[in-house]
Amino acid sequence: MTAARELIIEPSNGKKADACVILLHGLGADGHDFEPLVPALALPESLAVRFVLPHAPQLPVTVNGGMTMSAWYDILEMNLGRRVDVEQLRASAERVHGLVEDQVADGIDSRRIVIAGFSQGGAVAYEAALSCARPLAGLLALSTYFATADSIDLADANRRLPIEVHHGSADPVVPEPLGREGAGKVESLGYPVNYRTYEMGHSLCPEQARDIADWLVATFQ
Repeated sequence: MTAARELIIEPSNGKKADACVILLHGLGADGHDFEPLVPALALPESLAVRFVLPHAPQLPVTVNGGMTMSAWYDILEMNLGRRVDVEQLRASAERVHGLVEDQVADGIDSRRIVIAGFSQGGAVAYEAALSCARPLAGLLALSTYFATADSIDLADANRRLPIEVHHGSADPVVPEPLGREGAGKVESLGYPVNYRTYEMGHSLCPEQARDIADWLVATFQ
């Protein structure tokens, strides 16, 4: 039997979902990594939000000695520029576009879909959201970087997409200046960006979860 390619969490209030968050995990993890975040957000009962948590494929990762692991794309160098396999990253972004189409087919307006991602998943989220032909609700970029900033084909449908960027001030994996640089690049392209930092490493924290919840409520209500 083939394993499911994504974990789907339906609204806790039992209503049919009319909004969706597609959340991509980081390197070496899977969709279950952020499963605990969903109840921690404590979204109000008035919202019917579905969470789609995809699992990345198994790929050899160059910077980890070629070890095969859960990855959205190969990372070729761990310098500040983060040289990556752009074709693999874009293939993952296309998969996200397919998930958007799945939600639209199930009756959810694309303007009520948020694309989100953590670390490596965040780099895919940048590419997927900003190149998506359908208008979206927002982009949430967590502890990540904008790997395809110099080559992305920006979609007119999302040229004013609200972007929320979060980063840990003591992140040893993706240094905070890299996250700030990504936020600066999208802002320079004319996107509305809100950048927040937290006293943490390469992770999430309770204060951040509250801010994510507030942002989702403002986005979906």
